[in-house]
Amino acid sequence: NNSYLDYLNACNYLNIDMSIDKNRYPHEFRRWHDIRINEYASAKAKAEKEARKKFNAQFKIIAKKYESLQESCKGSFICIIAKSPNELVKEGKALNHCVGKMGYDKNFVDEKSLIFFIRDRENPKTPLTTIEYSLSSKRVLQCYGYGDKKPSKKIENYVYNEWLPYANKQLKKIDI
Repeated sequence: NNSYLDYLNACNYLNIDMSIDKNRYPHEFRRWHDIRINEYASAKAKAEKEARKKFNAQFKIIAKKYESLQESCKGSFICIIAKSPNELVKEGKALNHCVGKMGYDKNFVDEKSLIFFIRDRENPKTPLTTIEYSLSSKRVLQCYGYGDKKPSKKIENYVYNEWLPYANKQLKKIDI
């Protein structure tokens, strides 16, 4: 029966000794089922919250490590590194693309690829283009504006001819 299986899974997660008869076959099963399911849900939520907190802290550490790859010295655009998974979600929603989903945050934390936001210098809060940068190949993997469309020629020129050479030069100074 599914209720017993749920109860058993919850008890195992909670490290309850199932070799003891009163745990394995509780009197008032429905009551104990509901108690264990609630305890399980609380414990799992707490564990997930801790894992998320740890993940977000690691994301910040990686962003800090590579913040010198940001560029804002000249021209009409600036490049900003993502500082949290939540920023990826906001960027994805604002530009109607998948950067806030699909594991980009995990690739970032694992230092496989970094996410940068291209902004107009005069309006740095408004998303224009998102880029995914590979640390191993030192190249732009993706460069998309709203709805996964190619950015303007002006932005593309900035990304590939100004920012990318700058970022690759900066990367040589970082201990990877």
